[in-house]
Amino acid sequence: MKQKIYTLGLIITSVIFLGALLKINHWPGGGHLLTLGIVTLAVVFLPLALRNHYRTEGGRKNLLLYIVTWVTCLVMFGGMLFKLMHWPGAGKALLIALPFPYVVFLPVFLAVTSKDKNFSIHNTVAVLFLLAGTSISSALLSLNVSKERLDDSMRLSRSYNRIEAVLDEIPSAAGHTTAINNIDELLGIIDDYQRRIFSIEGMSEEDWNNDPWTFPFPEKTSIADKTLFIGGKDPTYDTRLQTGLGELAGELQKSAANEEIAGKIPLILGFYETPGDNLGWTQGMFVVNPRVWSLIYLDGLETNLKLIRAGI
Repeated sequence: MKQKIYTLGLIITSVIFLGALLKINHWPGGGHLLTLGIVTLAVVFLPLALRNHYRTEGGRKNLLLYIVTWVTCLVMFGGMLFKLMHWPGAGKALLIALPFPYVVFLPVFLAVTSKDKNFSIHNTVAVLFLLAGTSISSALLSLNVSKERLDDSMRLSRSYNRIEAVLDEIPSAAGHTTAINNIDELLGIIDDYQRRIFSIEGMSEEDWNNDPWTFPFPEKTSIADKTLFIGGKDPTYDTRLQTGLGELAGELQKSAANEEIAGKIPLILGFYETPGDNLGWTQGMFVVNPRVWSLIYLDGLETNLKLIRAGI
């Protein structure tokens, strides 16, 4: 049994290492391998390893320590995975995961080991150093991943702004089809969204175009609560952009040259309507996403709309 556990551990370690290598180099499959490796480590390997150790060397009085050890690992690895994959709630998950070993595991560990007269103080010191090293590594790794993703996004936004400046010099197409009218309306809505965002953040569009890194707290989520929230008797979010994109997507799909092009329209617009959910796309784009990514999406959408208008 012990040999099988060692083999499983080696396989999982290899999967995590390969996933990390692919993720660092931004190659396909990195996220999937990391998720598979970390989940398998937390929910399969650790329970088996702790169960085997408990049966061979642990005593019944130490059962609580084994349970808390597994729960601590589950929380910490879960927080790291959420942060590495930039899933919704990653910040909160990591905020729970980092202090969890000190608040939950360490008191139980000290309470159990203090009753064992043969337990060495060196083991306690080693555990403390391990906890500190794990916490520091997790924090630094997550911060580095977030910074790289944000920096890449900022550079993408600057590219959008340069392309948009060129498109603004191209004369508008003659005549006004339904699609062009829809695009013009959407561009007005985007401008309104951007003005409201810049106003609430205390910066101008020129500041953003010249140096997007000045955007305050880019890693925080939700710009909708302050800028796109409509109060009143039935408070809700401003869904004009969602509605307009749905109408434009339908119009472009009807006039597309073939079904393959029609199927690409939602991908070009970054818009996928959820049937029966009037707020689904708006919440996903402006509530769940980091605020700076929501703003970058607006830059990209504005550029793509102007490209479509120039080609109609």
